[in-house]
Amino acid sequence: MKIGYARVSTLEQNLDLQIDALGKEGCKKVITDKISGSVAERKGVLKLKEDLREGDTLVVWRLDRLGRSLKDLIKWVEWFEEKGVIFKSLQESIDTATSTGKLVFHIFGALSEFERNLIRERSSAGVEAARSRGRQGGRPLKLKPEKRQLAVDLYQGQKHSIKQICEMVGISKPTLYKYVDRNRGI
Repeated sequence: MKIGYARVSTLEQNLDLQIDALGKEGCKKVITDKISGSVAERKGVLKLKEDLREGDTLVVWRLDRLGRSLKDLIKWVEWFEEKGVIFKSLQESIDTATSTGKLVFHIFGALSEFERNLIRERSSAGVEAARSRGRQGGRPLKLKPEKRQLAVDLYQGQKHSIKQICEMVGISKPTLYKYVDRNRGI
């Protein structure tokens, strides 16, 4: 039986494109996740491991829908081989039923991980370059220093509830706690 797996990283993203492609491929069942691929214990992935049987084919729209690192993808291929499951990725035209498909799978996995590492390195270099020029980055502080200190003083005075302090100063609870932590040097 062909079983499809579709995943998007956030709740706002849409699975329709993947589900349509998996349906056209002949998948009788499609298991989905709406969670980052970096999370290993995804409900859909656990369901896949329960449902897949020897002779089944797992179909994904794109390789990175199943795993985000070469290590994860290789573990999957080893698991597929142990269980007698075929793996197919539509966008990369990978089909592990063939020796060539197995080779291509490993090459694409390595290239995907390489690309993510390059993006991470470029992002880090950009942040570091900005910091070296004096830019802090991040979201600007909502309150001026005097008002931030007032919020911290009210918090430390313990005469008002957190809700009252937030309403008086016009900030959220997480923002108040961030200011208190900064004041403590955390």
